[in-house]
Amino acid sequence: MTGPVQTGRDVVAEQGRVCALAVRGVRDLQDVTAAHPELFDAAPFDPALLSSVATAIAFTAPWHTAAELRITTRTLLWVFAADWQVDYLARSADDVRAVVTDCLAVADGAAPPPGRHLARLLADLRDELAAVPAFDRLRPVWRDELARMLAAVAREWDWKKLPADPSTGRRLPDLDGYLDNADNLACSFVNVTHWIATGDDETLAHLSDLLAAGRGVQRVLRLVNDLATHGRDAEWGDLNALLVADPAQVHTRLAELTARSRAELAALGERCPRQADYLHRQISFTGGFYEVSDFWGVRDE
Repeated sequence: MTGPVQTGRDVVAEQGRVCALAVRGVRDLQDVTAAHPELFDAAPFDPALLSSVATAIAFTAPWHTAAELRITTRTLLWVFAADWQVDYLARSADDVRAVVTDCLAVADGAAPPPGRHLARLLADLRDELAAVPAFDRLRPVWRDELARMLAAVAREWDWKKLPADPSTGRRLPDLDGYLDNADNLACSFVNVTHWIATGDDETLAHLSDLLAAGRGVQRVLRLVNDLATHGRDAEWGDLNALLVADPAQVHTRLAELTARSRAELAALGERCPRQADYLHRQISFTGGFYEVSDFWGVRDE
Protein backbone atom coordinates (compact mmCIF):
# COMPACT_ATOMS: atom_id res chain seq x y z
CA MET A 1 0.00 0.00 0.00
CA THR A 2 2.90 2.34 0.56
CA GLY A 3 3.66 2.73 -3.17
CA PRO A 4 0.17 3.76 -4.36
CA VAL A 5 -0.33 6.13 -1.42
CA GLN A 6 2.99 7.83 -2.16
CA THR A 7 2.07 8.09 -5.85
CA GLY A 8 -1.22 9.71 -4.92
CA ARG A 9 0.56 12.23 -2.75
CA ASP A 10 2.96 12.99 -5.61
CA VAL A 11 0.03 13.65 -7.94
CA VAL A 12 -1.62 15.98 -5.46
CA ALA A 13 1.66 17.78 -4.82
CA GLU A 14 2.08 18.32 -8.56
CA GLN A 15 -1.48 19.62 -8.82
CA GLY A 16 -0.73 21.98 -5.96
CA ARG A 17 2.36 23.26 -7.74
CA VAL A 18 0.37 23.86 -10.94
CA CYS A 19 -2.32 25.69 -8.97
CA ALA A 20 0.40 27.88 -7.49
CA LEU A 21 1.56 28.68 -11.04
CA ALA A 22 -2.01 29.72 -11.78
CA VAL A 23 -2.12 31.94 -8.70
CA ARG A 24 1.03 33.69 -9.88
CA GLY A 25 -0.61 34.09 -13.26
CA VAL A 26 -3.75 35.61 -11.76
CA ARG A 27 -1.74 38.19 -9.86
CA ASP A 28 0.03 39.17 -13.05
CA LEU A 29 -3.28 39.46 -14.92
CA GLN A 30 -4.58 41.70 -12.16
CA ASP A 31 -1.68 44.01 -12.99
CA VAL A 32 -2.68 43.90 -16.65
CA THR A 33 -6.31 44.78 -16.00
CA ALA A 34 -5.27 47.56 -13.60
CA ALA A 35 -3.02 49.03 -16.31
CA HIS A 36 -5.81 48.82 -18.94
CA PRO A 37 -8.99 49.67 -17.01
CA GLU A 38 -10.94 50.83 -20.06
CA LEU A 39 -10.38 47.48 -21.78
CA PHE A 40 -11.54 45.36 -18.87
CA ASP A 41 -14.37 47.39 -17.34
CA ALA A 42 -17.16 45.01 -18.44
CA ALA A 43 -18.67 42.75 -15.78
CA PRO A 44 -17.54 39.45 -17.38
CA PHE A 45 -13.89 40.39 -16.76
CA ASP A 46 -14.21 39.35 -13.16
CA PRO A 47 -11.70 37.55 -10.90
CA ALA A 48 -13.12 34.19 -11.95
CA LEU A 49 -12.31 34.83 -15.61
CA LEU A 50 -8.76 35.87 -14.73
CA SER A 51 -8.39 32.72 -12.65
CA SER A 52 -9.76 30.55 -15.48
CA VAL A 53 -7.32 32.05 -17.98
CA ALA A 54 -4.29 31.59 -15.73
CA THR A 55 -5.34 28.08 -14.72
CA ALA A 56 -5.81 26.98 -18.34
CA ILE A 57 -2.27 28.01 -19.23
CA ALA A 58 -0.74 26.59 -16.05
CA PHE A 59 -2.29 23.16 -16.55
CA THR A 60 -1.49 23.09 -20.26
CA ALA A 61 2.22 23.87 -19.84
CA PRO A 62 3.04 23.03 -16.20
CA TRP A 63 6.75 22.42 -16.78
CA HIS A 64 7.35 26.17 -17.16
CA THR A 65 7.87 28.79 -14.48
CA ALA A 66 5.37 31.56 -13.88
CA ALA A 67 7.77 34.01 -15.52
CA GLU A 68 8.02 31.82 -18.62
CA LEU A 69 4.22 31.62 -18.89
CA ARG A 70 3.70 35.35 -18.47
CA ILE A 71 3.43 36.25 -22.17
CA THR A 72 1.25 33.23 -22.98
CA THR A 73 -1.18 34.00 -20.16
CA ARG A 74 -1.36 37.68 -21.07
CA THR A 75 -1.96 36.77 -24.70
CA LEU A 76 -4.91 34.55 -23.81
CA LEU A 77 -6.41 37.40 -21.77
CA TRP A 78 -5.90 39.69 -24.78
CA VAL A 79 -7.84 37.18 -26.89
CA PHE A 80 -10.80 37.43 -24.52
CA ALA A 81 -10.62 41.23 -24.74
CA ALA A 82 -10.54 41.06 -28.55
CA ASP A 83 -13.53 38.72 -28.56
CA TRP A 84 -15.46 41.15 -26.37
CA GLN A 85 -14.55 44.13 -28.54
CA VAL A 86 -15.79 42.48 -31.72
CA ASP A 87 -18.68 40.31 -30.53
CA TYR A 88 -20.29 42.64 -28.00
CA LEU A 89 -19.05 46.19 -28.52
CA ALA A 90 -18.78 46.50 -32.30
CA ARG A 91 -21.94 48.06 -33.73
CA SER A 92 -21.03 48.00 -37.41
CA ALA A 93 -18.75 46.38 -39.92
CA ASP A 94 -16.68 49.57 -39.81
CA ASP A 95 -16.12 49.04 -36.07
CA VAL A 96 -14.87 45.52 -36.75
CA ARG A 97 -12.60 46.69 -39.56
CA ALA A 98 -11.13 49.35 -37.26
CA VAL A 99 -10.20 46.68 -34.69
CA VAL A 100 -8.56 44.55 -37.40
CA THR A 101 -6.72 47.50 -38.95
CA ASP A 102 -5.43 48.79 -35.60
CA CYS A 103 -4.15 45.40 -34.49
CA LEU A 104 -2.44 44.51 -37.75
CA ALA A 105 -0.75 47.91 -37.80
CA VAL A 106 0.57 47.25 -34.29
CA ALA A 107 1.81 43.83 -35.40
CA ASP A 108 3.69 45.62 -38.17
CA GLY A 109 5.37 47.90 -35.65
CA ALA A 110 3.06 50.91 -35.46
CA ALA A 111 2.22 52.71 -32.25
CA PRO A 112 -1.38 52.11 -31.11
CA PRO A 113 -3.74 54.99 -31.95
CA PRO A 114 -4.88 57.08 -28.97
CA GLY A 115 -7.85 55.59 -27.20
CA ARG A 116 -7.54 52.19 -28.93
CA HIS A 117 -7.07 50.12 -25.82
CA LEU A 118 -7.03 46.68 -27.43
CA ALA A 119 -4.25 47.76 -29.77
CA ARG A 120 -2.36 49.26 -26.85
CA LEU A 121 -2.30 45.96 -24.97
CA LEU A 122 -1.28 44.14 -28.14
CA ALA A 123 1.60 46.59 -28.50
CA ASP A 124 2.68 45.72 -24.95
CA LEU A 125 2.71 42.02 -25.89
CA ARG A 126 4.58 42.73 -29.13
CA ASP A 127 7.23 44.72 -27.29
CA GLU A 128 7.64 42.02 -24.65
CA LEU A 129 8.01 39.37 -27.34
CA ALA A 130 10.56 41.53 -29.12
CA ALA A 131 12.98 40.76 -26.28
CA VAL A 132 12.87 37.06 -27.22
CA PRO A 133 15.74 36.19 -29.61
CA ALA A 134 13.53 34.13 -31.94
CA PHE A 135 10.90 36.83 -32.41
CA ASP A 136 12.72 38.84 -35.05
CA ARG A 137 12.96 35.78 -37.30
CA LEU A 138 9.48 34.43 -36.51
CA ARG A 139 7.58 37.70 -36.36
CA PRO A 140 5.99 37.07 -39.81
CA VAL A 141 4.58 33.77 -38.51
CA TRP A 142 3.20 35.48 -35.40
CA ARG A 143 1.71 38.24 -37.55
CA ASP A 144 0.12 35.69 -39.89
CA GLU A 145 -1.56 33.84 -37.02
CA LEU A 146 -2.87 37.15 -35.68
CA ALA A 147 -4.22 38.03 -39.13
CA ARG A 148 -5.92 34.64 -39.43
CA MET A 149 -7.54 35.09 -36.03
CA LEU A 150 -8.76 38.62 -36.82
CA ALA A 151 -10.10 37.58 -40.23
CA ALA A 152 -11.99 34.72 -38.59
CA VAL A 153 -13.60 36.86 -35.88
CA ALA A 154 -14.58 39.44 -38.51
CA ARG A 155 -16.08 36.71 -40.69
CA GLU A 156 -18.06 35.39 -37.73
CA TRP A 157 -19.37 38.92 -37.07
CA ASP A 158 -20.56 39.05 -40.69
CA TRP A 159 -22.28 35.70 -40.37
CA LYS A 160 -24.16 36.87 -37.29
CA LYS A 161 -25.03 40.39 -38.40
CA LEU A 162 -25.38 40.53 -42.18
CA PRO A 163 -28.53 39.58 -44.13
CA ALA A 164 -28.93 36.22 -45.78
CA ASP A 165 -27.42 35.67 -49.22
CA PRO A 166 -30.29 36.52 -51.62
CA SER A 167 -29.17 33.83 -54.08
CA THR A 168 -29.23 31.00 -51.54
CA GLY A 169 -31.33 32.36 -48.68
CA ARG A 170 -28.55 31.16 -46.36
CA ARG A 171 -26.78 33.37 -43.84
CA LEU A 172 -24.81 30.86 -41.77
CA PRO A 173 -22.23 28.36 -43.07
CA ASP A 174 -22.58 24.61 -42.90
CA LEU A 175 -20.55 22.70 -40.31
CA ASP A 176 -17.54 22.34 -42.62
CA GLY A 177 -17.51 26.07 -43.29
CA TYR A 178 -17.94 26.81 -39.62
CA LEU A 179 -14.96 24.63 -38.68
CA ASP A 180 -12.87 26.19 -41.45
CA ASN A 181 -13.26 29.39 -39.44
CA ALA A 182 -12.00 27.88 -36.16
CA ASP A 183 -9.17 30.41 -36.02
CA ASN A 184 -11.78 32.65 -34.37
CA LEU A 185 -11.06 30.64 -31.21
CA ALA A 186 -7.49 32.06 -31.35
CA CYS A 187 -5.84 28.93 -29.94
CA SER A 188 -3.37 28.92 -32.80
CA PHE A 189 -2.41 32.54 -32.14
CA VAL A 190 -1.88 31.78 -28.45
CA ASN A 191 0.12 28.68 -29.36
CA VAL A 192 2.51 30.46 -31.71
CA THR A 193 3.03 33.17 -29.11
CA HIS A 194 3.77 30.52 -26.49
CA TRP A 195 6.20 28.61 -28.68
CA ILE A 196 8.09 31.72 -29.75
CA ALA A 197 8.27 33.00 -26.17
CA THR A 198 9.31 29.71 -24.56
CA GLY A 199 10.48 27.39 -27.32
CA ASP A 200 13.93 25.93 -27.59
CA ASP A 201 15.68 25.47 -30.93
CA GLU A 202 14.18 22.00 -31.46
CA THR A 203 10.65 23.27 -30.85
CA LEU A 204 11.11 26.19 -33.23
CA ALA A 205 12.61 23.94 -35.88
CA HIS A 206 9.32 22.01 -35.92
CA LEU A 207 7.07 25.06 -35.66
CA SER A 208 5.26 24.40 -38.95
CA ASP A 209 4.36 20.85 -37.87
CA LEU A 210 3.30 22.09 -34.45
CA LEU A 211 1.05 24.76 -35.93
CA ALA A 212 -0.55 22.24 -38.28
CA ALA A 213 -1.27 19.83 -35.42
CA GLY A 214 -2.46 22.69 -33.23
CA ARG A 215 -4.94 23.77 -35.88
CA GLY A 216 -6.50 20.32 -35.71
CA VAL A 217 -6.70 20.58 -31.92
CA GLN A 218 -8.27 24.02 -32.33
CA ARG A 219 -11.17 22.48 -34.25
CA VAL A 220 -11.68 19.98 -31.45
CA LEU A 221 -11.73 22.77 -28.86
CA ARG A 222 -14.15 24.79 -31.00
CA LEU A 223 -16.72 22.01 -30.81
CA VAL A 224 -16.07 21.19 -27.14
CA ASN A 225 -16.65 24.86 -26.34
CA ASP A 226 -19.82 25.05 -28.43
CA LEU A 227 -21.42 21.95 -26.98
CA ALA A 228 -20.81 23.23 -23.46
CA THR A 229 -21.87 26.85 -23.98
CA HIS A 230 -24.76 26.73 -26.45
CA GLY A 231 -27.19 27.99 -23.79
CA ARG A 232 -25.15 31.11 -23.09
CA ASP A 233 -24.37 31.57 -26.77
CA ALA A 234 -28.10 31.56 -27.55
CA GLU A 235 -28.73 34.11 -24.78
CA TRP A 236 -25.87 36.38 -25.89
CA GLY A 237 -26.51 36.01 -29.62
CA ASP A 238 -23.25 34.18 -30.30
CA LEU A 239 -22.71 31.81 -33.19
CA ASN A 240 -22.46 28.14 -32.25
CA ALA A 241 -22.00 24.85 -34.08
CA LEU A 242 -25.48 23.80 -32.93
CA LEU A 243 -26.91 26.61 -35.03
CA VAL A 244 -25.41 25.17 -38.22
CA ALA A 245 -25.76 21.41 -37.56
CA ASP A 246 -27.85 19.09 -35.41
CA PRO A 247 -26.37 17.82 -32.13
CA ALA A 248 -25.79 14.28 -33.38
CA GLN A 249 -23.76 15.58 -36.32
CA VAL A 250 -21.70 17.83 -34.04
CA HIS A 251 -20.99 15.01 -31.57
CA THR A 252 -19.99 12.68 -34.41
CA ARG A 253 -17.67 15.26 -35.92
CA LEU A 254 -16.13 15.97 -32.51
CA ALA A 255 -15.37 12.28 -31.99
CA GLU A 256 -13.79 12.06 -35.46
CA LEU A 257 -11.69 15.18 -35.00
CA THR A 258 -10.55 14.14 -31.53
CA ALA A 259 -9.44 10.71 -32.73
CA ARG A 260 -7.60 12.29 -35.66
CA SER A 261 -5.85 14.82 -33.44
CA ARG A 262 -4.82 12.22 -30.88
CA ALA A 263 -3.30 10.11 -33.66
CA GLU A 264 -1.46 13.10 -35.17
CA LEU A 265 -0.13 14.06 -31.76
CA ALA A 266 1.07 10.53 -31.10
CA ALA A 267 3.15 10.73 -34.28
CA LEU A 268 4.30 14.26 -33.49
CA GLY A 269 5.36 13.12 -30.03
CA GLU A 270 8.22 11.15 -31.55
CA ARG A 271 9.80 14.43 -32.70
CA CYS A 272 8.45 16.97 -30.18
CA PRO A 273 7.30 15.05 -27.10
CA ARG A 274 6.84 18.04 -24.81
CA GLN A 275 4.92 20.14 -27.33
CA ALA A 276 2.78 17.18 -28.36
CA ASP A 277 1.95 16.77 -24.67
CA TYR A 278 1.12 20.49 -24.53
CA LEU A 279 -1.47 20.00 -27.29
CA HIS A 280 -2.78 16.78 -25.72
CA ARG A 281 -3.27 18.68 -22.48
CA GLN A 282 -5.24 21.39 -24.27
CA ILE A 283 -7.80 18.80 -25.32
CA SER A 284 -7.95 17.13 -21.91
CA PHE A 285 -8.07 20.32 -19.85
CA THR A 286 -10.74 21.91 -22.03
CA GLY A 287 -12.93 18.82 -21.90
CA GLY A 288 -12.71 18.64 -18.12
CA PHE A 289 -13.13 22.37 -17.59
CA TYR A 290 -16.32 22.65 -19.63
CA GLU A 291 -17.93 19.79 -17.74
CA VAL A 292 -18.32 22.20 -14.82
CA SER A 293 -17.83 25.82 -15.85
CA ASP A 294 -17.38 28.36 -18.63
CA PHE A 295 -14.73 31.06 -18.96
CA TRP A 296 -17.38 33.75 -19.32
CA GLY A 297 -19.62 32.55 -16.50
CA VAL A 298 -21.10 29.70 -14.48
CA ARG A 299 -22.46 26.71 -16.38
CA ASP A 300 -26.14 25.93 -15.82
CA GLU A 301 -26.49 22.65 -13.96
